[in-house]
Amino acid sequence: MEDKKANQTASDEFSKLLESDSIRIPQVGDIIKGRVVAASKSEVKLDVHGIMMGVVRGPEMYNEVPEFSDLKPGDEVDAAVIDEENESGELELSFRLVGQEKAWKELRQAAKDKSVIKVRIVDANKGGLLSRFRQIEGFLPVSQLAPDNYPRISGGDKSKILEKLKSFVGQDMDVTVMTLNEEDNKIIFSEKDVWNRKQKPALDRYRAGMVVEGRITAVTNFGVFVSFGENIEGLVHISELAWQRIDSPSELYKVGDNLQAEIISIEGAKVFLSAKRLLKDPWLEASAKYKIGQVVEGIILKVNPFGLFVKLDEEIHGLAHISQLNLGAKDKISDLFKANEVKEFEVVSISPNDHRLGLKLAGAFQAETPEAAPEAAKEE
Repeated sequence: MEDKKANQTASDEFSKLLESDSIRIPQVGDIIKGRVVAASKSEVKLDVHGIMMGVVRGPEMYNEVPEFSDLKPGDEVDAAVIDEENESGELELSFRLVGQEKAWKELRQAAKDKSVIKVRIVDANKGGLLSRFRQIEGFLPVSQLAPDNYPRISGGDKSKILEKLKSFVGQDMDVTVMTLNEEDNKIIFSEKDVWNRKQKPALDRYRAGMVVEGRITAVTNFGVFVSFGENIEGLVHISELAWQRIDSPSELYKVGDNLQAEIISIEGAKVFLSAKRLLKDPWLEASAKYKIGQVVEGIILKVNPFGLFVKLDEEIHGLAHISQLNLGAKDKISDLFKANEVKEFEVVSISPNDHRLGLKLAGAFQAETPEAAPEAAKEE
């Protein structure tokens, strides 16, 4: 009889607690605070308000957020209600929903402050790296990789570039948030921005016109990269490697070679260098060496639709425009001329300041000297 009376009294007190202003039954979607009663790798039990129990289990545990990864009895923690009563009569709770909102909040703040966060690389494609912050996925484009991680593959072999990118899967990278569009779920990260910040103090000690010496770290089809100073890297474009025209930087240099160059410009963290500016410009003496009307032997370096690139000596190359080759209406330049052939040419124009020398096939009809075609100017 006394037990029955005691149970009735406890039930009445519990009902009064629920009816009071300070106690409210949690609803699905609510964020509640609970105290950890027990924690294991498979589930966490929470005491909610001292009047009910809740459980977090399986994928809802969300260990990616530090505050959820090492819980101990007595810890207070937030959780989201996903079911008001499970099979055991407990609240079914989720750390994942709370953790994702916290992650979004951190991302918003990082985008606003331009602060550095850490992301995990989970996959790669030809455009860049699929990156994850907590469980929120974003993208790190190839163009936003730090120079140390940029896949400089000679010849631009796409399969080798992808292979290089895939080597980063599983690694953590420090990045900033470049773009954050929650509506479209579009997040773009930048590792290069973090690298630029670290390099700025070192870069501030350099100016255009200074001469530096460093080691070649990469040879590409458009130039060579040189590391100098405190891990600063600069690019010597193919047009700045030598005064004469070259087909590929690999003809002159290989990774590991030392190279001295002059700083042309510094744009942000990009450093542009020139090796040829430290060499005597052979074109300064071109007018003394070659005269208009002079017939010279030349080696055809390249046959293009607009004309022939011709090597007169190791330093001076000229262009014989297609109009100066005496071609017939049905003649094809590629049928009549081949690379490495030696022919006689006549000098028709010299422009040392522009590093250009015009030629015509010796004995050919003198056509009006054409303006350099855009393609020819680009090639030169």
